[in-house]
Amino acid sequence: MADVKVKLVRSLIGSKKDQIATAHALGLRKIGDEKVQPNNPQTQGKVKKIAHLIEVTEA
Repeated sequence: MADVKVKLVRSLIGSKKDQIATAHALGLRKIGDEKVQPNNPQTQGKVKKIAHLIEVTEA
């Protein structure tokens, strides 16, 4: 499978605790943080949960 690059583009301030935990699980802590994650069902579920806070591109 290919990898996806996930970038945090919106602040986590004011987000629900589970959304903040999901962002941290992806390795995103501050605006502008980018991480490469494997493109699997687990990652896709995390991305879907915080889609309004991140940008996703193919790595």
